[in-house]
Amino acid sequence: MNKVLLDHFFPPKEAFSPPPRLRPYKKAPPLTGEEISTALSQCSPISAPGPDGVPNSTWKQVNKINPFLLLQIFSPLVSLGYHPAALKGSNGIVLDKPGKPSYESPASFRIMFLIHAFSKILDRIIASRLLLVARSKGLLHLNQCGSLPGLSTYDAVLTLCNDEKTMQRPRLKVSSLFLDIKAGFDNVDNSTLARILREGGIPPYLISGVSLFLGERSCTLVFQGAPGTPARVNVGAPQGSPISPLLFLLYVAPLHFGIPQGLMIS
Repeated sequence: MNKVLLDHFFPPKEAFSPPPRLRPYKKAPPLTGEEISTALSQCSPISAPGPDGVPNSTWKQVNKINPFLLLQIFSPLVSLGYHPAALKGSNGIVLDKPGKPSYESPASFRIMFLIHAFSKILDRIIASRLLLVARSKGLLHLNQCGSLPGLSTYDAVLTLCNDEKTMQRPRLKVSSLFLDIKAGFDNVDNSTLARILREGGIPPYLISGVSLFLGERSCTLVFQGAPGTPARVNVGAPQGSPISPLLFLLYVAPLHFGIPQGLMIS
């Protein structure tokens, strides 16, 4: 069952070649203690820990006692554009989908990913920097709602209702088309995303960090009778990471286009 689930949820993808060697990026802004404190403040104290078993509350306490410790650890990772292999593992909690007539198919299950809390801190730091640059470069569509600070699905609904009523006043006929991208996170291609970021003017140290974050990940499935051994997986942008929603938005941003007498909301 372990192999069947792995093959179903993590089908083989073309391998991504990592940077040939590590080197400090001179134009990478130095990491600050404020960035680490901000990242920690966004980490829920009740989130389940990942493979290392260390909760967010522990790292918050560590930073409170010695704010220079995490700064010294994360600073070279940011300047090198590096994501350590030790932080790429995750536990995949296999859960039954309720109401299924049979549980003989992998499609009757879903997986909840638990990643290292330490990795989430680094992911939030990179996500914060990447979001700032992406907005300044115009890489995110203006009508993208959700997974971004200050914008939510509620804003999308209000915008849609407002535009529908505005078009109906002059007696125009209005229709709405809703599309959903199936398994969106899983289908983020590392090489394509790196090209999008590179062509969009994203600093090389951020591209390197993102590419190494996505490549060569592993997952240990957790269910009754599971072997409990990590397996190499191709997951696209892994669920559970705070940077994955932003990477997905950047990946699908080219799908947005203008509609005459209409509006596209994502």
